[in-house]
Amino acid sequence: MKLKELLNGVGYRVVRGTDDIQVENIAWDSRKVVPGSLFICVKGKKVDRHDFALPAVKAGAVVLVVEHEIGEIPQDVTLISVENTQMAMAQIACNFYGDPSDGINLIGITGTNGKTSVSWFIGKIMEQAGRKSGIIGTIENRIGNRKSAVAKLNPTTPDSIELQASLREMRNDGVTDVAMEVTSIALVRHRVDGCHFSVGVFTNLTRDHLDEHGTMENYKRAKMRLFNMCRYGMVNADDPICPEIREASRCEKLFTYGIDNEADYRAEQIQYSPDGVRFILRFKGERLPMMVRIPGRFMVYNALAAIGSCHLSGLSLEQIRDGLVQVEGVDGRFESVPNPKGCYVIVDYAHTPDGLENVLRSAREFACGRILAVFGCGGDRDKTKRPIMGEIAGRLADLCIVTSDNPRSEEPGRILKDIEAGLRKTECPYIKLVDRKEAIHIALRTAQPGDVVLVAGKGHETYQIFADRTIHFSDKEVIREYFRKTTSRKNAKMCPAV
Repeated sequence: MKLKELLNGVGYRVVRGTDDIQVENIAWDSRKVVPGSLFICVKGKKVDRHDFALPAVKAGAVVLVVEHEIGEIPQDVTLISVENTQMAMAQIACNFYGDPSDGINLIGITGTNGKTSVSWFIGKIMEQAGRKSGIIGTIENRIGNRKSAVAKLNPTTPDSIELQASLREMRNDGVTDVAMEVTSIALVRHRVDGCHFSVGVFTNLTRDHLDEHGTMENYKRAKMRLFNMCRYGMVNADDPICPEIREASRCEKLFTYGIDNEADYRAEQIQYSPDGVRFILRFKGERLPMMVRIPGRFMVYNALAAIGSCHLSGLSLEQIRDGLVQVEGVDGRFESVPNPKGCYVIVDYAHTPDGLENVLRSAREFACGRILAVFGCGGDRDKTKRPIMGEIAGRLADLCIVTSDNPRSEEPGRILKDIEAGLRKTECPYIKLVDRKEAIHIALRTAQPGDVVLVAGKGHETYQIFADRTIHFSDKEVIREYFRKTTSRKNAKMCPAV
């Protein structure tokens, strides 16, 4: 593709060379540069890729897109100057992959909690209705029943090159509907610029990512950007910022969903059980019974968001009902781990104050006995939420076992002390234990039939990040291994001597 075609829609200045040359590849990681590449020197929060311009040229880059001067670059390399390389990269990627979201029903989901579940609910409902769906998000990027071939590097919303490549793959594969998690960070860093959103979904806003945004006001405004980029809005009417979104939105039309407040899509007569939730959906004059096979009030909100999004995408409420009941669970989202002990063991990704409160309250709805909470907080992230999460867990659980999450560069014991400050405000007994595996084992040994053991914070993750290493670690694997070994020992004791 000609460079001038790649730069269509980008405000740029040719510093050296010409925009009439051919470009074979685009990259912002110097390790992915091949001969004939355009290399974008993106300035990030921690890394300035202008520092990698020379290695990129040595690997074959013929064009550099820059924000400022770089020394020692060969004279035969074309230099393009832009005001913001993150914005430029999004438009370049969109051009390179042929504006792939144009023609796809793209549903963007933002909010602190629930993005993953909503996206997977939408995907399942669409598939059950006979439409080919794609999912882009935290767990994986998926096309129908297979993983996307495009390598997933970012944890939730991909960088703009990876994102546009994924959308191109999906469109080429006949995908008609894509549900994508859209983080606040992705919005402020322009990763989703150039995307054509049919529906934008807002789940909720609670404390998170203050290490990135600084204040809750900045965090809120970042989320609200999505509603200047979509045709329809689907907003949680029970969240306090719903009126602000309604007022600021540039959507063609904004719809609401909720339980407590009046909403376009409203859940009534909710019935909770360990097997899931039943409710009556009220939409205009229609009333239709719905069921989600995952327990918890917060799952009703996730279901409503998916119902509204799919309805706006052309499905009937009957099609949505038939698809929703087929959703059996989402990896690491209030996921039950079967066991022979007669207790409920739940693994959940909850790593924010509101997320932890939601899952603990949901567990209380069906717990016959005590609630034992195993949780921690990530290192190098917002420290102010640690005592808040400790206090929430202390109020809602009967025993807390505070342990490591992903400590990263921080000393794990220090993180536990920060959480403990909140726990001390409650009367809940607690244990501090850095070793996450042993913490889970203690909870499982302590639990009695009818108790709920909630292991929160990591969900689907299969790793644990320390200052000097990353190890394989899965909460579900630890739980299953524990019961496998204890069951084997019990059976061995029951065997007659030979």
